[in-house]
Amino acid sequence: MTAVQTTPPPRLPVRDKAAARDRGWGGVSPMLTRLAAERATGVLIRERGTLHLAEGRVVHADSPSAPGLDVLLTARGTLDGDTWRQALTETGDRHRAGHLLVDGGHLTRGALEVCQLTALYDAAYFALSPSSTPGRFRYGTEADGESEPKPGPGCECPVPVAALERETLRRRDLLHRIWPDPATDEAPLVRAHRAAPPKPTARQRAVLAELDEVRTATDIARDLGRPAFHTLVDVRRLAAAGVVSPRPPALPEPSPAPQAPGPYEGIPADVTDPHITLLKRLRDALEAL
Repeated sequence: MTAVQTTPPPRLPVRDKAAARDRGWGGVSPMLTRLAAERATGVLIRERGTLHLAEGRVVHADSPSAPGLDVLLTARGTLDGDTWRQALTETGDRHRAGHLLVDGGHLTRGALEVCQLTALYDAAYFALSPSSTPGRFRYGTEADGESEPKPGPGCECPVPVAALERETLRRRDLLHRIWPDPATDEAPLVRAHRAAPPKPTARQRAVLAELDEVRTATDIARDLGRPAFHTLVDVRRLAAAGVVSPRPPALPEPSPAPQAPGPYEGIPADVTDPHITLLKRLRDALEAL
């Protein structure tokens, strides 16, 4: 009996989980994904904020919706406000001001880096939110007339774009699971009337104390010196419990009711018809009685 040797079948491909994770983080901002692949340096300007990149990594983020590094450092007593303002005046830059405070012993390096990363992720969440206008990228940043581009202000531990986009998606999913209606994120907030509301936590009580039917969740976050996203989480939990709701839109003022026309409205004043003249004389005589 002759043995027949056959070529063994090829091995089934095994998915590289690490490579799959690297491929799966795109989608938040295709432009940011491309800039990360290019290892670009510059500023990505979007509708709700900006991202500063250095060699394809995010080193700083700004958004009007998120409190800045100065608020996070000074609002909770980590640093005196006058000390921060003096350092900012001497350096003219928040990044250099932080290093000056560390060198002067006013702040530890670890506390500065934690606040920098917190502010970066917080502002990036809003900067990467869906927008109605396309973003634009400015390659390089000029500093005081220097020809070499610099990455601008940033923390000592730049964040990979993959990690930043994954965290942004995680935060979106968290808010949606807590309460799917995003109206409380941007609208002025009011207390909702509920018969037996659940007992709020200490953080939620601080948020409730700031409600005035005018301020939004991001305004409250700035007043409390907290990251804006953390306040969004508290507000959505309060909304899910029926304690907080967006302020209803103001009703339009009713238009005045039209006045009924007078008996002689529409009659020209200079009419010489004898019948009309007689009627006007009778009217004047009756009014004189």
